[in-house]
Order: sequence, then structure tokens, then C-alpha cells
Amino acid sequence: MPDERHILIGRVTGVHGIRGGLKLASYAESLAVFAPGRRLLAVAPDRAEMPVEVVDARPQGRAAVLFVQGVSDRDRAAALAGCDLYIERGALPDPPADSYYWADLIGLEVYDLDGRHLGAIRSILETGSNDVYVVGPPEREILLPATRAVVRKVDLRARRMDVTVPEGLEPE
Repeated sequence: MPDERHILIGRVTGVHGIRGGLKLASYAESLAVFAPGRRLLAVAPDRAEMPVEVVDARPQGRAAVLFVQGVSDRDRAAALAGCDLYIERGALPDPPADSYYWADLIGLEVYDLDGRHLGAIRSILETGSNDVYVVGPPEREILLPATRAVVRKVDLRARRMDVTVPEGLEPE
């Protein structure tokens, strides 16, 4: 099973064509992480794991098409549908200063500047101008813009983020 040494970078959502193409929902900023020769770990919904090696990846509309070694027909591609794709953390460059991989932020406990616990980051939404953190339990969810004005401190070791909640977004 993938552990802290792995980062989720995509999901196979279906098949593309008859030559083994995989429809890919990429969670990465660019397809560069799917460079030819890159080794990934495919994890099926039943938790079965299979190492795969990238042959090619190319954009296809809003998604991408991925080709991996040994998958050359539609039937073999269908066997990978629904798999999550992980990369070893060491294969990725360190993010720039004050930047973080989403995988490192998901699950951080979020506190306002008064020390009030707002919940954990459950997911991150990508918008045109900035990302948005979905924080808290579903029954009192808060959406926080990922901006310098809101995010005051990130401590990955403590699994904590301190924020200034914008006026009008305060939880009840």
C-alpha cells in the first residue's frame, strides 16, 4: 500500500481507443511527471498494486491520455480503469519556498488566529486565481482561499495550518 513516500498524482478514469490508451485525470500541475520511463504505482480499488512504466502521456481535452509499458490493447487498458496512480516522493522536485504539494496539505488541522479549531483540510479546489481549501466536517464546511492574506503559517511537521478567516466566511 502506498505510504508517505508516495504521492497520488492521478487516476485512470477509463480507456482511450483500441491501442491501450488510458484516460487520465491528472492531479499534477503538468504532464511532465508522466514523462516516458517514469515508474508509477497503480493501485486498484481492491487495493491490488501494480508497478507501471510510462511510455507516453499527452493532453486530450480537459484530461490526458496515458500509455504504459505492456498495455497495448483495450482489454488490458480496461483492467487499469479506476486505478489511482502514485509516484515516489523522491522522484519529484522539492516545491519552491512557501509552496506545498497538495498531498502534504490534505489532512492538516486548521486553526484561526484565536486558536479555534476549524477542522482539517479535506480537499483542495483549483480555481483560476488561487486554490481554495475545503476545511472542516461536511456539516460546517468552510472554504478558505489559499492566499497569503489568509494562510498565516503552515507547519507540516505539526500537521497544522494557522489562518485568518476572511470576514463573512467565519464558521458559526
